[in-house]
Amino acid sequence: MKNKTVKDSRVTVSQVMQPADANPAGNVHGGTIMKLIDNAAGVVAFRHSRCNSVTASVDQIDFHYPAFIGDLLTIKASLNLVGKTSMEIGARVESENLLTGQTRHIASAYLTFVSLDDKLKPVQVSGLIFETEKEKKRNAAAQARRKIRLAEKYGK
Repeated sequence: MKNKTVKDSRVTVSQVMQPADANPAGNVHGGTIMKLIDNAAGVVAFRHSRCNSVTASVDQIDFHYPAFIGDLLTIKASLNLVGKTSMEIGARVESENLLTGQTRHIASAYLTFVSLDDKLKPVQVSGLIFETEKEKKRNAAAQARRKIRLAEKYGK
């Protein structure tokens, strides 16, 4: 199994927010944004593992600003950490007001995905190669989050 770089599976997904994505005041629902994050992260996991990958957990999602009907939401997602069968993916959400061009970082999230074989059993995934200092720092932070996740899960 060949190791892969972070850029091999990185994705950027954009979508204009429509009235069905928002409440009557025009604010985009947090659940709509979460679904877009989950979809983008799922593509990253699938591209890295080249097999079915499912959301195992969402460690953290922070909303910094609202998004509105007509905004272009862009989700940038990439791998931070790869375990034996699991992967942590970080996602950054930006909104762009298409009339003014103003962009804002509106949300961030960390998700863990597990890759599955055709019998829905976890399957080993390729290792991860870090090419930049930024990728190495993200990996170190992801390792710390993983340690906390496992301690909470197994009480250690």
